[in-house]
Amino acid sequence: MAEPTRITVRAERPYDVLVGHDLLDRLPALLGDDVQRVAVIHPPTLVGLADSVVHLLRGAGYTPVRIDVPDAEAAKTADVAAYCWSVLGLAGFTRSDAVVGLGGGSTTDLAGFVAATWLRGVRLVSVPTSLLGMVDAAVGGKTGINTAEGKNLVGAFYEPAGVLCDLDTLVTVPPADLVGGLAEVVKCGFIADPQILALVEADPDAARTPGSPVLRELVERSVRVKAEVVSADLREATSVGGRVGRELLNYGHTLGHAIERREHYRWRHGEAVSVGLVFVAELARQAGRLDDATAARHAAVLDSLDLPTSYDSRAFGDLVAAMGLDKKTRGSTLRFVILNELASAEILRGPSEDLLRSAYSRIAS
Repeated sequence: MAEPTRITVRAERPYDVLVGHDLLDRLPALLGDDVQRVAVIHPPTLVGLADSVVHLLRGAGYTPVRIDVPDAEAAKTADVAAYCWSVLGLAGFTRSDAVVGLGGGSTTDLAGFVAATWLRGVRLVSVPTSLLGMVDAAVGGKTGINTAEGKNLVGAFYEPAGVLCDLDTLVTVPPADLVGGLAEVVKCGFIADPQILALVEADPDAARTPGSPVLRELVERSVRVKAEVVSADLREATSVGGRVGRELLNYGHTLGHAIERREHYRWRHGEAVSVGLVFVAELARQAGRLDDATAARHAAVLDSLDLPTSYDSRAFGDLVAAMGLDKKTRGSTLRFVILNELASAEILRGPSEDLLRSAYSRIAS
């Protein structure tokens, strides 16, 4: 088996993201010799894989503790986090023990938050099993849970000891979930690496085929984009003046998160972000910042992957209210990451309601 690609995130505590095949055997090396107990947090859809990980850990001399949590966004609640803390307490977890997040982006978000908050921080290793988790949620040191008021409003910046992106796990991912993850890949193409867009446009089918060399390259390129942005700005502290720091990664997410909340998280994250990307491109175009061709390219690329590019025409008022709770909002001023050209971004502050409504009308179904 070929060696995995190693991508280093040079943040406060540097760590490696490994991308390749047959990587689970590398988990013990990331945990280290000083760890005794290892919590494996996973959704019910991954019982078989969790069994394999538990067997591997036990064979390596660790004491594994399985924690089954709900699937998808249902895992990211205060109640589920409290349940995980209770299990760790009953099992006697100390600061020298560790947490492994095994699953999609929601699971790794939750596991990271649990690791960050238990005893103010224990060792964390993320093993994302979805495309979304590999290219977005598990890389970058953001952890969190949702509240009734919005998505990811409670959380912590907390870096893992390492991330294992085993591409073999994508074979069992439902096709719709895989395609949903491609929205974050496309985002990386627009904000930083246009070669991603070229790869998708050349062969959309290969982009959504597990095991294809194209999909592997898309994952590697997307992880590199995130690693570079996070290495420069872990805590979203450098969006000053015309410069866009880590907020760059939120391109398309302001409206996307609002759609998720309005849909009570029945929409996949990537589906909501896909609509958000088309909206923010149109917002930038109508604000006179982005050319027509690049704005139109957003919908064209996403359409080629069968991702949604429009949303309910009656939802504008609900979405504007929800966007007021977005993490980029300052006071009562909405802020959007927009492009002024391909791979060049800025912050659009306080667009008028007329401009927001006009941009939204172009994506309203």
